[in-house]
Amino acid sequence: MATTANSIPTPAAQRPVEGPWQRAGRQFLRERSAIIGMVIVALLSVAALFAPLIAPYSPTQVLLGQEQGVKKRSGPCVHLFGCPAEQPQHVMGVDGNFRDLFSRIVYGARLSLMIGFVTVAISLAIGMTLGAVAGYVGGWLDNLIMRLLDVLLAFPFLLLAIAIVSVLGPSLLNAMLGIAIVSVPAYARVIRASVIGAREEEYVTAARTIGVRPAGILFGHILPNAISPLIVQATLGIGTAILDVAALSFLGLGAQPPTPEWGSMLSAERNQVFTAPHLVFFPGLAIMLTVLGFNLLGDGLRDALDPRLKR
Repeated sequence: MATTANSIPTPAAQRPVEGPWQRAGRQFLRERSAIIGMVIVALLSVAALFAPLIAPYSPTQVLLGQEQGVKKRSGPCVHLFGCPAEQPQHVMGVDGNFRDLFSRIVYGARLSLMIGFVTVAISLAIGMTLGAVAGYVGGWLDNLIMRLLDVLLAFPFLLLAIAIVSVLGPSLLNAMLGIAIVSVPAYARVIRASVIGAREEEYVTAARTIGVRPAGILFGHILPNAISPLIVQATLGIGTAILDVAALSFLGLGAQPPTPEWGSMLSAERNQVFTAPHLVFFPGLAIMLTVLGFNLLGDGLRDALDPRLKR
């Protein structure tokens, strides 16, 4: 008996195929620690973007003579929590130069984000280029590049950065450059390993067969498929760069007064840890939360992009 067109079975509705980035995003949102890190980074970004609206004063504004009752290194004063109404309100207190500490912390978030992203961008650009070329070309060029990077790894990280900044001169820009230079080997080694694992894949062989140039194969085919570990490394590197530049600023080699940088704020008031602990506590807390946020975010990205590494 002939079947009619209406009796022909139709295929069941299929779910759309989930791509690797959609799968990674879904896995990322399942990680509670990653969500906490993302919230911390988001709050830091909001503070950096809207610093002029959030901060009640300029970070370099000296309040001496402008407000009655302002005392040097006075503690936090919030009217809502019992601070006398006649006393000026300063959420985190006043530093040793009669400047509002809360305003300097908020503007320091903008500076810290700039430090983290610029430092990582410099080291990432250099390290990715060196590591990708070494991994793809191989041979004597690979040995030469990696041995030069091993020389950098032979020196203690922070001591090498201090030596570079001492030669270039104390400044925030030189501190960022010094941290970027000593961070290059980490990015180069990560991308080299990924390129070595991907250069024998079938899509690379197919690209060679149709006559694609080596540079086109490396930057157009291999790197887009080997970039995931580098994203994780860069996210973790932002927090590390912020912490390292703060350490250089604490030693007087980074940001110079009156720049509202958290490390230099700690350095300026380090002798007041017992007499005015809020001047050390709040900048230290800001550094800790920022580094924690980027570390949690990086761990979440690592588990999402490579579930095999999940503990």
